[in-house]
Amino acid sequence: MKLRRKILLAIILLVFIPVIVMGGVSYYSFSDTIEKKSSHFYWVSLLETDRKLKFALSEITTISNSAITQQSVQQMLKQPEYAITYDRRQEINNLINHPMIASFAFYSNERLVYHTDDALGMQELREQDWYGKVREAEGRPVWVGPGENGSAETGTMALIQARIIKDYDSLEDIGTVVIYVKPDLLDQVFWEAQTLKQGDILLVNKQGKVVFNKSGEHIGNRAAFPFLTQEQDNGKGYYVDNYLNEKSLITYLPSHHKDWFLVAITPSRLISSESAPIRNIALLLGAVSLGSAFLFDRFFVRRMVRSIISAVNGMKRVKQGIFSPISSHRPADDETDLLIDGFNRMSSQIQELIGQVQTEQARKKEAELQALVAQINPHFIYNSLESINSMAVLQGNKDISRMVVSLGKLLRISISENHELIPLSMELEHVRHYMRIQKFRFEDKFDYAIELPEHLRHYVTQKLIVQPVVENALYHGIEPMDRTGFISIKVMEEETDIVVDITDNGPGFSQETLLMLWDKEPSQMKKYRENGVGLKNVHERLKIRFGSRYGIMICSASGCGSTIRLRLPKLLT
Repeated sequence: MKLRRKILLAIILLVFIPVIVMGGVSYYSFSDTIEKKSSHFYWVSLLETDRKLKFALSEITTISNSAITQQSVQQMLKQPEYAITYDRRQEINNLINHPMIASFAFYSNERLVYHTDDALGMQELREQDWYGKVREAEGRPVWVGPGENGSAETGTMALIQARIIKDYDSLEDIGTVVIYVKPDLLDQVFWEAQTLKQGDILLVNKQGKVVFNKSGEHIGNRAAFPFLTQEQDNGKGYYVDNYLNEKSLITYLPSHHKDWFLVAITPSRLISSESAPIRNIALLLGAVSLGSAFLFDRFFVRRMVRSIISAVNGMKRVKQGIFSPISSHRPADDETDLLIDGFNRMSSQIQELIGQVQTEQARKKEAELQALVAQINPHFIYNSLESINSMAVLQGNKDISRMVVSLGKLLRISISENHELIPLSMELEHVRHYMRIQKFRFEDKFDYAIELPEHLRHYVTQKLIVQPVVENALYHGIEPMDRTGFISIKVMEEETDIVVDITDNGPGFSQETLLMLWDKEPSQMKKYRENGVGLKNVHERLKIRFGSRYGIMICSASGCGSTIRLRLPKLLT
């Protein structure tokens, strides 16, 4: 992908998408808050509506409570031959008198006894769905709404209160009273309920039938509200669902009447219209941020990328050996222009350095010719040692011959080896030749042993790291001793490392002596070697070559000998 497209994509990811995400989160958060506020508003409205409904129904209940205990009503129901005169009719009518009561009827246990306007016959009453509830209520009033009693279907809606009448003395069932209440009672209660525009409040029973609603529509219809079949902790709540094929916020509250629920319906589009400005602002900000990204790309990124492309093309020319400067028509006023200026200066400096390198190469070739001439000296030494060895063999002096052979191999490894890394077997072979020469010098003053497992012979190490340690053990540990000394060289493996332990049975040394020798070692080596390589030098060479975890570990104490451990990585040629 081109750099310019990457930058544009990065701007979109870092600016446009966060703006859209923040706008979306704000929109949905605000919508959720509006939804909760609306549900709370409706809950308060439903609570007030139920309070008014309870008050209105209680008025009718108070009238019926008073009427059914009157002597005239009791006698009328207990005495079949009881004559209902005009005065008694007036008395009964006055007992059940309220502006909202349309009519009423008294039934004995066998027949219709008294009624105003049209009334159901005794058989028709017993066939009503709600009559069973009246019998089960044992004298308590039972309310049957317009959507439950079928009056909504006939067009003459009425709210019915029915109850069993008990004998005032024996409490036996002596009849039934049915009071027909005008729907205006419910209209007044629901009309005063507060709703949002196009919202509605329903009174539904547990079977899902709409007993009554504020709009007056759909009374008697059945609605499948989930809360009617679910156990509710406090009986109130809200949720969003489809009602009459429209997504709506549904808030519900159980009425004081145990079989009824108050339900508030609010179309979701009305609630979302409150948060529409937030959504529009989020979309506007997203469009502005996207437009800003393209403007930024047009007036800044393109010029910056153009400068970078010029620098890249210049580098390609440098790779081909062409050091032509990049032309720039503007003075350096930002980093992209400074990049071009810096590239031009770098290109000219590289060209100058190439000239210097070519001069130095010519000088190096001359130095190599001199080095070839200087190699005559090592060959001269080897040839001289071969002559001495031949003379020693002719004279029968085997000790001199072996010493000369060891010295020749020692010098060949030290001087002629071109590689810095050599196999462990070669490094220990170098040590073995060194020890043979020292045996001729010290005679029987010490012995030595070298242990190198076969499977470790081909691992490589840095050249000349064991011999300086052995030399140190020989001169500092073995030479001062009165008894026979012993030097052990043992190679082992530890996981991914190789360790070489050089142990002597010399007098050892204290920590203070070790620190003094360590600090002064380069200047104290003249005792046995003018340009010797000491422990500190070996340690630093190992660290430089293999890393800080590799090097020398010294373990010594006065009178207990010394052990020098070299830690090397496992490397194969």
